[in-house]
Amino acid sequence: MVKILIVDDTTFMRYNLANIFKGMGCEVAGEAANGQEGVELYKKIKPDLVTMDITMPVMDGLQALKAIKQHDPGARVVMVSSMGQREFVLESIKSGAAGFIVKPFHPDKIKNMIERLEKGLPEISLPGTQAN
Repeated sequence: MVKILIVDDTTFMRYNLANIFKGMGCEVAGEAANGQEGVELYKKIKPDLVTMDITMPVMDGLQALKAIKQHDPGARVVMVSSMGQREFVLESIKSGAAGFIVKPFHPDKIKNMIERLEKGLPEISLPGTQAN
């Protein structure tokens, strides 16, 4: 069972992601409303996968990604954010993100991401491109 940490400042988005993951048989081990909480929870629960919003208060997703990767270079963090943030997508990938999912997304996209990551394949999904 894949253990997930969801980091997003929007309660509704955390709720939607949690329902999708639970429906797939994943364990939602924690939820955080900002990057700082996400980094702290990551260190405590050591999840298999983190979904990370980019634009959040206190500490944004890019800062949190870098902090998590510094703590655990093998961490798998997938950035989840709105279209129109391509520069943040590229910076996220350069900073070690395992992939990127654009909001709004279909539950099948999340399922595909989990399957690819379980197989050890990268889940890089930039707007206008396909993951290999």
